[in-house]
Amino acid sequence: MSQYDVAVIGSGPGGYVAAIRCAQLGMKTVIIEKYDTLGGTCLNVGCIPSKALLDSSHHYEDAVKHFEEHGIEIPGEVKVNLEKMIGRKQAVVDQTTKGIDFLMNKNDIDVFHGLGSFKDATHINIAKEDGKTETIEAKHTIIATGSKPSSLPFITLDKERVITSTEALELKEIPKHMIIIGGGVIGLELGQVYKRLGADVTVVEYMDRIIPGMDGALSKELMKVLKKQKVKFQLSHKVKSVERKNDQVIVKADNKKGEEVEFVGDYCLVSVGRRPYTDGLNVEAAGVKMDERGRIAVNDHLQTNVSNIYAIGDVVKGAMLAHKAEEEGTMVAEILAGQKPHIDYNLIPGVVYTWPEVAAVGKTEEELKEAGIEYKVGQFPMRALGRARASMDIDGFVKILADKNTDEVLGVHMIGARCADLITEAVTAMEFRASAEDMARMSHAHPTYAEAVKEAALAATEDRALHI
Repeated sequence: MSQYDVAVIGSGPGGYVAAIRCAQLGMKTVIIEKYDTLGGTCLNVGCIPSKALLDSSHHYEDAVKHFEEHGIEIPGEVKVNLEKMIGRKQAVVDQTTKGIDFLMNKNDIDVFHGLGSFKDATHINIAKEDGKTETIEAKHTIIATGSKPSSLPFITLDKERVITSTEALELKEIPKHMIIIGGGVIGLELGQVYKRLGADVTVVEYMDRIIPGMDGALSKELMKVLKKQKVKFQLSHKVKSVERKNDQVIVKADNKKGEEVEFVGDYCLVSVGRRPYTDGLNVEAAGVKMDERGRIAVNDHLQTNVSNIYAIGDVVKGAMLAHKAEEEGTMVAEILAGQKPHIDYNLIPGVVYTWPEVAAVGKTEEELKEAGIEYKVGQFPMRALGRARASMDIDGFVKILADKNTDEVLGVHMIGARCADLITEAVTAMEFRASAEDMARMSHAHPTYAEAVKEAALAATEDRALHI
């Protein structure tokens, strides 16, 4: 029987990063992955393939709608080859997952493909595809099994017309009318992909706004921009049935007045969040406790009630984000090595990869109001930037929330071009407890989108933005 210092179950961003850090710190490490390829949801059917389709569809939209204004004329009709687009997406996925194989090999990490399940707290059975089972022994185990798309109890996902994000990445045709249940990150990103390619898109959301977990100003601005792009929104609608009839999907919902409304499309994307995935893990055999929401229960050190077993990422409490899982994987590895790492969960950014991109870190305005914290707001529009006008990406703004008395930055919320990258400046500043004035005093290259951060900081300091 093979023996290891650490076994990692699951090879998504949390799992593979945990394995690499454990190996770097001198531990004999094994990673167990249920599927044929490493990388988990993120690399195979999540973050990476969705970004590939977002980029491809963005290029198409630019060619059709914006090239002429730039003086670029394309004779004939610009056409979408969906099969080729999906093929490019898959090539990106394949290249990325092969990169994880390389990293495992480079760091001398053993890899087992098969379903890992606990025999007891120190032994793991690995059921392989050929029907054979191998058992390994591990001093410590890190559970990193991630999440799967959620559904609603009355919905039958046939994975053909009534689909999740996984199937939406592999469609064989462009929908005529895609109905999206859920106005969160995943639904909006995939909705924008297919809207650009020619589909009608209707978003049906239970709450009174889209991206409900983010600052209200971001929800409002993103909806305004997406409406301009002809995405339809039905907010405060409670979906009560989804029925497929041949090639049609009929969605019935109650609006805020309690009246029944009906939406008919050829595809329905169910995008109502994700659930922790522990199927087949057999945590009971190890004595590991779950919480009331089906997550692995952990303490502040990500340790379960069984002292040698830890859990990270989507399978534990907190935001279901790949970069949060990576930080947790690193933290557990370093704890096992006797170090004292720390994660500030308030400073883990959230991003929506629509165009314009949406990004945020820290407290929202709603949270500060609820907590009774006195704050000031500095906001600056992207359209006032020379760089934004040069690229014709003028939608959006940067909003900085700072403590009214100390000027410490408490939250940064932005929507606009490249905000997924810009938010890191805010994370860095807040990690060092910068004031709005600190951010305003830093030199920002001109012309850049990042100047909006400086201007918003100036606005938050003494309402002294320069270019508005």
